[in-house]
Amino acid sequence: MKSIKLIFSIVLLFFAASLHAQTAPIDENGLALGGFDVVAYFSGKAKKGDAKINATFNNANYLFSSTANRDAFKKNPTKYLPQYDGYCAWAVGAKNAKFPVNPETFKIIDNKLYLFYNGPFNGGNFNTLVEWNTDEANLLKTANANWPTLKNAK
Repeated sequence: MKSIKLIFSIVLLFFAASLHAQTAPIDENGLALGGFDVVAYFSGKAKKGDAKINATFNNANYLFSSTANRDAFKKNPTKYLPQYDGYCAWAVGAKNAKFPVNPETFKIIDNKLYLFYNGPFNGGNFNTLVEWNTDEANLLKTANANWPTLKNAK
């Protein structure tokens, strides 16, 4: 069973990494979350930021859709940062793995931002937020337990 889960994880990671809609938390140029505004999520919308309205935190460049959002971020950046460093919350909990995310697929839980993979997989679409919602309490608990070790894994 573990080998099937490992194969599934590797295949999903391969497909996810090759898809345009999915993004790594920080890209090779230091851009965070594909340029999405981390503060805007808390108003219920995933919004692209403007390159002219930006801030740097922990060597990553964050873009914002308004100066008010940038200023809120600057006052308390950790309040707005996604959990699990921006990796797919479902993957951290269900697979103990780091998967890229679709920055438009998110959920705010207890005033914290969680991001999810949502895209093509195995001839269909795989939205990990749907899977997350079926067992959120257990997945959240497991993800929180997995993350301290997984965080430093390559």
